[in-house]
Amino acid sequence: MSKPALILGLESSCDDTAAAVLRCTDDAGEILSSKVFGQTDLHADFGGVVPEIAARAHAERLDHVTEAALSAADVSLAQIDAVAVTAGPGLIGGVLSGVMFAKGLAAGAGKPLIGVNHLAGHALTPRLDPGLTFPYLMLLVSGGHCQFLSVTGPDSFTRLGGTIDDAPGEAFDKTAKLLGLPQPGGPHVERQAASGDPTRFPLPRPLLDRPGCDMSFSGLKTALRRARDQLVTAQGGLYQQDRADLCAAFQAAVAGVLAEKTRRAMVAFASEHGPTTIAVAGGVAANTAIRHALQDVADKTGFAFTAPPLHLCTDNGAMIAWAGWEQFRLGHQSDMTLAARPRWPLDQSAAPLLGSGKKGAKA
Repeated sequence: MSKPALILGLESSCDDTAAAVLRCTDDAGEILSSKVFGQTDLHADFGGVVPEIAARAHAERLDHVTEAALSAADVSLAQIDAVAVTAGPGLIGGVLSGVMFAKGLAAGAGKPLIGVNHLAGHALTPRLDPGLTFPYLMLLVSGGHCQFLSVTGPDSFTRLGGTIDDAPGEAFDKTAKLLGLPQPGGPHVERQAASGDPTRFPLPRPLLDRPGCDMSFSGLKTALRRARDQLVTAQGGLYQQDRADLCAAFQAAVAGVLAEKTRRAMVAFASEHGPTTIAVAGGVAANTAIRHALQDVADKTGFAFTAPPLHLCTDNGAMIAWAGWEQFRLGHQSDMTLAARPRWPLDQSAAPLLGSGKKGAKA
């Protein structure tokens, strides 16, 4: 067993400024602290994240959230063994703020610096549960990304499929905006869907008629808009039950697409590795209906199912600290030339997927 290491993780790729301290030993990580300063109020009037506002807020809050994480963990910067930071992909202003702050922190304290791929942070987060070993199948499903990954090591990812346009979280946000619900849209759509009838509006399940694991959610959002417009034309507006039923139909369609594409990804993964574990992470993995749909598919396919706790599904510093530790114990470090990257695919050999979302390429 290696000597325990204290890793500070910093995350600023979208609209959450986050820091966390982990105590890591071999394949186990203990979260000593995790602090997230959200920006929902700053972007509420704009119907979505404004990159310039987000970047400025990150620059103003990174030192405060880091201080809060160190204090909550009851450790000093001098006790930290390495500083891990999201270096991409993401909104470039926010990523740049985090990278520059981490460089200054590491240089000033004389600590190793580790640049982390934000997607790897999500993909490796389920390994904070010490029972999950390589290889496993990963569904990364968030506001800006959606892809299936065969994960065979801390830096070994093979993409089996992904979205060719909007990511599910992006589609949830746009759906919320279409229906006059607050942002971020995912939790509000889920809350409305709980009292809705998912069968009232027959929304499409895009790409289910085509083989493979690629997905599309842009047309689903368009279909919902048309259903909304028909109601507005026919009755002069939307009733509360209309909104609930539209949300339920939309959520059911997303869950249905993800479930079927996950089943196909399991078949492809099992042909090489056998049935092991399907892990799900990212902000949309916090959706209860989607979790239940994926759990059901796993049970029927012979895969174990795992997902991080809800607070680790959305962006946080703990996932960056853990991914940094996975790299650090392999001997990987960054230097002061570390650059912020708006796009950074995990599978470097895969052809780029069509389309891009809030956090850049879906690759």
